[in-house]
Amino acid sequence: MFDHVTIRVSDGAASEAFYDLVLGTLGIERTNQEDDFAEWDDFSLSGWSPGKPVTRRLHVAFVAPSHEAVDEFWRAGTGAGYRSDGDPGPRPEYRDDYYGAFLLDPDGNSAEAVHHGAMREVGKIDHLWFRVADIAAAKEFYEAVGRHAGYHVGHDSTERVQFVGSPSGSFSLVAGERTDPFHMAFPTDDNGRVEAFHADLVGLGYRDNGAPGERRKYHEGYYGAFVFDPDGHNIELVNHNR
Repeated sequence: MFDHVTIRVSDGAASEAFYDLVLGTLGIERTNQEDDFAEWDDFSLSGWSPGKPVTRRLHVAFVAPSHEAVDEFWRAGTGAGYRSDGDPGPRPEYRDDYYGAFLLDPDGNSAEAVHHGAMREVGKIDHLWFRVADIAAAKEFYEAVGRHAGYHVGHDSTERVQFVGSPSGSFSLVAGERTDPFHMAFPTDDNGRVEAFHADLVGLGYRDNGAPGERRKYHEGYYGAFVFDPDGHNIELVNHNR
């Protein structure tokens, strides 16, 4: 489902300390560190700048290997003074075997550790929830992206639309106060699909944020294209060619 997700933070050191602590309880270790950037596999932090505001009101759920790891995630976070956003326990409204716990990061985003029977098998992010100004408009955009990124609509209501990847992973559009911008990238193994994604979305009237091409600043062979969704989130399709 996700190649990577990047959020912008108000204080890099404070957010890095939070995610180092709580993700470490899940066996998720930092994989990259550069100036103003930190990465834990498919999740990363970047600094804000004028015109690129701090991400707020995003929900990110990380794969936990067991109920005990979920509990430790929450205990470690609350023990260090971070705010709880939901005690460890079952959430049968999502799945019969869903077990999760929730914390607020330094910018107020909701970070979750979750264990259930259909967790994402590749990558550390199980799912995202983000609030949008217009669910119908956002759904139309992400259906168009899904034609190229290989996911489809799951749950569909006036309050929430879920998109499900193959074989696992999901993200949901939720009615409410709009989530401040973040970056979400989907993987492909075909440069031509990157080009078709960009041509299709720009042709539908969505704003271009970067034409198809190689981005060697990330690594040799990194071939991506970028468009803005209706709420200003930066959406990418990328082929790593390796």
